[in-house]
Amino acid sequence: MSLTLDEIRALPKVALHDHLDGGVRASTVWELSLEIGHPLPASSPEGLADWFYDQANSGSLVSYLETFVHTLAVMQTPENLRRVAREFVLDQAADGVVYAEARWAPTQHLSEGMTLVQAVEAVRDGLDEGMAACVALGRPIEARQILTSMRMDEPSLDIAELVVAYRHDSVCGFDIAGAEDGFPPSRFLEAFTYLRQHNVAYTIHAGEAFGLPSIWEAVQVCGAARLGHGARLVEDLTETPDGVQLGDLARFVRDQRITLELCPTSNLMTGICASYAEHPIDLLFRLGFRTTVSCDNRLMSRTTLSEEFAHLCEAFGYGLPELRAFTLNAAKGAFVDFEVRQALIRDVILPGFAEAATS
Repeated sequence: MSLTLDEIRALPKVALHDHLDGGVRASTVWELSLEIGHPLPASSPEGLADWFYDQANSGSLVSYLETFVHTLAVMQTPENLRRVAREFVLDQAADGVVYAEARWAPTQHLSEGMTLVQAVEAVRDGLDEGMAACVALGRPIEARQILTSMRMDEPSLDIAELVVAYRHDSVCGFDIAGAEDGFPPSRFLEAFTYLRQHNVAYTIHAGEAFGLPSIWEAVQVCGAARLGHGARLVEDLTETPDGVQLGDLARFVRDQRITLELCPTSNLMTGICASYAEHPIDLLFRLGFRTTVSCDNRLMSRTTLSEEFAHLCEAFGYGLPELRAFTLNAAKGAFVDFEVRQALIRDVILPGFAEAATS
C-alpha cells in the first residue's frame, strides 16, 4: 500500500541513531547564540537552517562534521543542555517516535566550566522533562542517552566510567564517533573491555567513512552489539550468477544479529551513495540483516524519521510490512531491559501497525 507522510508520522517508530547536537532546533541555535554572542553564518533562523543543510550536503564527512561548531557553542551550560534534551524528546514524539536514544559526547560541552557529571545530569533532567511533557500531551515516549567518546581524542576510561555510573539513571550505552578514517575502534579497546566487564552495551560508528577494516575491528576486536551506520558492509557482498554471496564478515554480522543503524539521508550527504534508490539498505534488508532506520542528525540533514521512511517507500516501494520490520528490528536492538523492549513491541508497536493496516 502507498503511504503518505502523515500516515507514516502516525506510526510508532524507534530512533536508535540520533545525535543530540545534530538535532537541535535551528531556532534554538539562533536564540541561544544571540544570548551568548556567538557569531552565526546566517541572518535569520530560517537562513541558518538552510546553511546547516547546504554545508552538510557536500559529500564530505569532514565538511558535515564542521557544522557542529555552532550547535556545540550553545550547549555549554546545564540550562542549555537541559533545554536541548527536552526539545529532543518533544520533537521525536511529535514525529511519532515512541522510543529514542540521544547520543552525545560529554567532553565537547565543558568549555564554560561544566563538569562531566553536571553535563550528564543536565541531559538526564532534560529528557525527564521532555517525557513528562509528552505524557501530558498524550504522546508518551521513552528516551535514554548514549554517552560518546570522540575517536580523535586520546583514549581514556572517563566516559565509559560515566556510563557505568549512570547506567540505571537514563544512560543506556556507549559509543565512539567522529572522523573514522585513521582512528580505528581498537584505539578504545580498554574502554570496551571495561564496559564488557561491567555488562554494559555499546555501539560503534563504523562502515560510514571507512570500509570493512573498521567494521571488522568494531565487531571482532571490540565486540560491538550494534554498528553506527555499517553501510559499507556491502563491500563484503559479491554478485554471482546464483545470487548475492556473503563474505565471512558480512555473514557473521547477519547471523549474530548485530544491529545496523542505517541513516539514509545522512549517508547520501556524506557520499556513501548518490540516491536513495542506490542506498544499500534494501539489499541488506532483503538478505536478512538486522537493518534499522535513523536520522543521524535531523538539523544537518533537514529530516525526520518519518521523512526517512517516506524516502525509502518512494525508492523501494515499501509499505507497512517493511516499515514494521524496520521498527521491530530497532526495538529489538534498543539498549534497554528486555522487559521494556517486550512491552514496547507488544503494547505499542504491534497494535500501532495493526491499527494502520485496518484503517
